[in-house]
Amino acid sequence: MSLAMARNESPTLHLIKLCVGVTSVEELDRLQTLRMEERRSAGLDPRPVHVTRMWPKRADEIVGKGSLYWVFKGVVLARQRIVAFEPVDEGDGVRRCGIVRAPELIRTVPQPRRAFQGWRYLNAADAPADLPKGAEVAAEMPAEMRLALSQFGVL
Repeated sequence: MSLAMARNESPTLHLIKLCVGVTSVEELDRLQTLRMEERRSAGLDPRPVHVTRMWPKRADEIVGKGSLYWVFKGVVLARQRIVAFEPVDEGDGVRRCGIVRAPELIRTVPQPRRAFQGWRYLNAADAPADLPKGAEVAAEMPAEMRLALSQFGVL
């Protein structure tokens, strides 16, 4: 029995999403840094927010515990902690969900994923592990090479 089950807590739940239009963790980091600076300059909350149409029904199992796992070109390579879900009003009468994330991108062990639309729930048991500290060299390798090495158990 896990510690969470012994405490009568639900296990951590995450979200997973394709990083459409962005080809690398480095590119996502640059884009987010630029957007955070733009928001800060405009006097807005600088935290990164991804806006989506669907609101997670299991949000209370995610906030403060879970992460958003990013899929790049069919491979999970990074995650960001989810700190809040906030309503977003774009003036068209459609209620949207802002997935507010911590700014730090945490690299993960590469894990292949088939394409899907929107976001999906990801159970903690199915989530890739974080890359170990000191694995910066591996993080700089091309995604295909990291995936191949992880399949052989090297990473």
